[in-house]
Amino acid sequence: MPETIEDTTFRHDDWYAEELADRHFVRCAFQHVDLTEAVSRGASFTECSFGNVAFNASRHVDSAFTRCAFRRCNLFEAEFVGCKLVGSTFEQCDLRPLRVTGGDWSFVALPGADLRGVSFSGVRMREVELTGANLTGATVAEVDLSGAQLDGVRFTGADLRGSDLTALDPTTVERAGAVIDAVQAVVLAGALGFEVR
Repeated sequence: MPETIEDTTFRHDDWYAEELADRHFVRCAFQHVDLTEAVSRGASFTECSFGNVAFNASRHVDSAFTRCAFRRCNLFEAEFVGCKLVGSTFEQCDLRPLRVTGGDWSFVALPGADLRGVSFSGVRMREVELTGANLTGATVAEVDLSGAQLDGVRFTGADLRGSDLTALDPTTVERAGAVIDAVQAVVLAGALGFEVR
């Protein structure tokens, strides 16, 4: 049976290269825990808090971090594949370089985050909070950004092809050199008041 751990605090633990398979953590606190090169498969973290946790070069597959709080964590070269992070928040975290493929990041809060050069591909990010985030040179491909908060986002040189940009007001973002496809061009032209025939 999968192991479930509830209401536990982990402090200064060394979980370097730990294999976290099918383990479930509920309302747990992780403080100064080393998860460098750790791998989670089918693990779940529900309403957990992570403070000053090292996720460097960690890999997470089909895992869930729902309604979790990440504060001052380091996700250098972390990778998430098919993971669910619905309702989680990131504050003062090092998120570069980060690679996310598939999964559901809806309602995630990343306001003002430094996301230069990160990669989000095929991810559901409905109503994500990205106000003031820096996505310069990032790849945001085939991403569902419907209802997203995008005011003040820097998309300079970003690859946005295939993503839902219906929530994007082109006048409130930095967009020089951003790459979009023909369908997106029609959507953005409409947002600017043009009638495309």
